[in-house]
Amino acid sequence: MIRQTVNPFNQDHMATRFFERQSRDRMRNGLAGLICLAAAAMLSASHAAAQDPAAAAAPVQQAANDSEQQNWTEQSRPAQQRVAKIYGAGGLRGLEAYQSGFLVSPEGHLVTAWSYVLDVAPIVILDDGRRFDAEIVGIEPALELAVLKIDATNLPFFKLEKDLQVQWGDPVLAVSNLFGIATGNEAASVMQGSIAGITKLDARRGTFKTPYRGKVFLLDLIGNNPGAAGGAVVRYDGKLVGMIGKELRDSETGVWLNYALPLETLRSAIGDIIAGKVSTKPKEDQPILPRDQSHNLTTLGLILVPDVLESTPAYVDSIKKDSLAAVAKLKPDDLILLLDGQRIGDQKTFTELLRRIDRRDAFSLTIQRGSDILPVRLQP
Repeated sequence: MIRQTVNPFNQDHMATRFFERQSRDRMRNGLAGLICLAAAAMLSASHAAAQDPAAAAAPVQQAANDSEQQNWTEQSRPAQQRVAKIYGAGGLRGLEAYQSGFLVSPEGHLVTAWSYVLDVAPIVILDDGRRFDAEIVGIEPALELAVLKIDATNLPFFKLEKDLQVQWGDPVLAVSNLFGIATGNEAASVMQGSIAGITKLDARRGTFKTPYRGKVFLLDLIGNNPGAAGGAVVRYDGKLVGMIGKELRDSETGVWLNYALPLETLRSAIGDIIAGKVSTKPKEDQPILPRDQSHNLTTLGLILVPDVLESTPAYVDSIKKDSLAAVAKLKPDDLILLLDGQRIGDQKTFTELLRRIDRRDAFSLTIQRGSDILPVRLQP
């Protein structure tokens, strides 16, 4: 058997050993270099953090922000379940046919803004997608408030709590169907902001001033959007503190106002309407009288604007001289809202209610003249 031996002094073998040593040396040097670079990077980062504490704290702050956002998301969900989408009149001349409302009883009472959307029988869609025909239980013109009722039970609702402390700077959520984004069982939109101020309202809507002159919450969020009116404003703990108002512009600057009507202002009117103390529904027990025995537009001396729409509002066009309407000091452009406390949704309702009143009897009207809500008594 022949054993092969290697001469350690062979030139080829020596060259191989030389290159192996060089390779090992380069590897060691490379690793040492990487270690030095890593150490330098760590030292540089430590030095930068020492010079810029904000940069070092950024990950911690981001984690805190993420946690806060998660808390807001969790807190907003119960509020979304209590906010409904309301559909009705509109669709012409940029008038949206939708707005928002919120549940205030497990039996299906909803609070919303009183607007042209309610000129027809409204449709209500709840958070879970269920759809209901709603009836208007009552309105409070001075607050531009309406209470609706749907045929449902065991619903989540906001409690109308008393003595809730709300002050400047408090964080709030505005929950509504702004821009009509949500449909079916899609949740209402949520905006996060704060109470920017508490003041009295002095504003205008188009060419008409708002009849409401009470206290409002100014909101540090863009809540004055189409469809948002009637939405809920809630505290960080989910408690209702106000209702998003209708679109308004500041009377001096023309700037759109982001505001809400406080719950403390609305609570009494809501409670009275739900309890039946204030009802604006027509009284069914009043019979329709013969034309020669009842009041009508002619006997009153009233001429309304042309009835060209499905639900034309009862706006006064002109007054006949020396008539009952003239004596009562009604004026052109007056909008008739209530007749003896019953809501006048359109001209047809007004004329029908007049047919139920003996022309020898007096009655009362509630009208809107510009920004004012006024009582008027017509006495034969």
